Amino acid sequence: MTPRSTVLTPDQTPIAGSLIESRKAPWLTSSQLLVLDVTLLTAVWALAWTLRFEGLDWISSAWRGAAGYQLLLALPLWIASMAAFRLYRRAWNMASIDELTAMMAAVLVAAIANVMLAVFVLPVLGLSSTRLPLSVISSHTTWSIAALTLPRLMARIWTLHRRQRRDRTVQLPVLILGAGASGRNTAREMRENPSMGLHPIGYLDDDVLKHHLHVGGLRVLGPVSALEAQIRAHGIRHVIITMPSAPGAKIREIVRICTAAGVETRTMPRIGEILSGRVGVNQLRPVEIQDLLRRESVQTDFGAVRRIVEGQTVLVTGAGGSIGSELCRQIARNAPAHLLLLGHGENSIFEIQQELRAHFPSLPLSCLITDIRDETRLDAIFSQHQPNTVFHAAAHKHVPLMEDNLAEAITNNVKGTRTLVDAAVRHGTPQFVLISSDKAVNPSSIMGATKRIAELLVQRAAVSTGRNYVSVRFGNVLGSRGSVVPTFLRQIRAGGPITITHPDMQRYFMTIPEAVQLVLQAAVLGTGGEVFVLDMGEPIKIVDLASDLIRLSGLRVGDDVEIHFTGLRPGEKLFEELSRDDESLQPTSHHAVLCSRLGIPPAGVHANVEALVQAAMRREDDTVLRQRLAELVPEYIALGTRHPVPRELTLVA
Repeated sequence: MTPRSTVLTPDQTPIAGSLIESRKAPWLTSSQLLVLDVTLLTAVWALAWTLRFEGLDWISSAWRGAAGYQLLLALPLWIASMAAFRLYRRAWNMASIDELTAMMAAVLVAAIANVMLAVFVLPVLGLSSTRLPLSVISSHTTWSIAALTLPRLMARIWTLHRRQRRDRTVQLPVLILGAGASGRNTAREMRENPSMGLHPIGYLDDDVLKHHLHVGGLRVLGPVSALEAQIRAHGIRHVIITMPSAPGAKIREIVRICTAAGVETRTMPRIGEILSGRVGVNQLRPVEIQDLLRRESVQTDFGAVRRIVEGQTVLVTGAGGSIGSELCRQIARNAPAHLLLLGHGENSIFEIQQELRAHFPSLPLSCLITDIRDETRLDAIFSQHQPNTVFHAAAHKHVPLMEDNLAEAITNNVKGTRTLVDAAVRHGTPQFVLISSDKAVNPSSIMGATKRIAELLVQRAAVSTGRNYVSVRFGNVLGSRGSVVPTFLRQIRAGGPITITHPDMQRYFMTIPEAVQLVLQAAVLGTGGEVFVLDMGEPIKIVDLASDLIRLSGLRVGDDVEIHFTGLRPGEKLFEELSRDDESLQPTSHHAVLCSRLGIPPAGVHANVEALVQAAMRREDDTVLRQRLAELVPEYIALGTRHPVPRELTLVA
């Protein structure tokens, strides 16, 4: 069995090593270091004059007075410069580039002042009949710099050497992918903390200008494509990925090679994790499934998002769900006047409430436990709180379950949305954002058809009121409740098999924070009636996703965990689509958000929706309900009649 990626223990992480070291006593106290500097500066002053006169004759010569005045004035000058740059308040046994920079600045200032003292100040003040000898000036300045700098550098070198000799931990060879700042920091931390048990051998980097150069004391051995050969050549046991912007395809290939070679992989956190505060910059962790789906980081206009949220009352429905709770987190960071958490499940609402109170103690929160189909309750909520913006994330989303529960899907996804939209219209809510789905495009499922009707309801309200009511459409999100990743992980822990409906099944995927960032961005871009489509990147084959998860668990596909194909379930499609054939997707000011304007909703939508809702509330036969759905969504075709062919998103300038 191949080794699985493991989480570093607290005392093994690079950050932990630095923190532990920082608690140790410094090399010398400030007063001891000051005495050492005075002693060394006095010694080099005497040495400079002695070498100039090739002996001690200068003590009894005419230069004795000038030399004495030079010492009396130069000594406090050097010490003052060192103190001004806080060099007596630094731990030199843990010195870094910051300390070296400060040291260079201090000695440069002092050296210039020392030359000015010897050449101009002493003669002008009458303390010397002429300028001091140039040989004395140059040697005294140079040696003073060395006297102040070398002991501090030696303290750093000696501390590192002593730590390495004292630690007897077995050092496993490590290869670092990426010779940028993250890679250099990782290598330095490993070399300075031998207790981690990791010994960096070198880097691999695709920048040809770095090949065969030494970066931070380690050689760049070649491109990342040479990984397999370098693993064999150096007996590598660990590979650390320090390329935060590397695409998912490259990460998948790296993990595949390492798994086949029995090498563990760890990675630096993604940019989104760092910005959210969930992890530190230098914290290593195992490679996760999100790393294999990497795309270019989402660039959100946080200023624009803040302008629509700050000081406003914001209502989030489905606030306890995967998307709803992340919406609450990101909205809370933008200082709303009041955040309303609406949901049907009390436990999930309680959990997000506790989390938000812990991280945003001054944020006004209200938890509203209700059903979005309850018109009277919603009317009271809107009347009391007067929300400025509504994010509607509450919905039944599980495709196969909704195929067996048509009436519930219709009353929740259609009636619930209509009730919420109508309440927003009556109470003058200026902004409404519906969280829709790629399953609303040419739907073959009840869930998709009801989501398409929800889009029509929001569009109809936007046309009739002229307000900024929009829909945002995207695909699957990793880690959401009921998604494939938690299901696959549960099956892997049980020893398999992993069950997949079809070998050609493909889906679009995003991470939850990434999807929510783009939802907020779409809210900023909207003017009313648009359906925004998030750029989901390339679709991922589900069988590839399952294979990656097996490998990330340290197992082999087929040998340790089998994959079984069970056949398409009711309502499923092989390929999801992000737009219909008759939709023209137009670019927006944000590269990852596309826009479709659908024009005026078809006539009779209101009457047909009412008929559908009433039929569902009467629990009429499923055949009747499907016919009603088809009247509202002509493109709705039940599973088995067609499978869409994946196509590129069409951009219209």
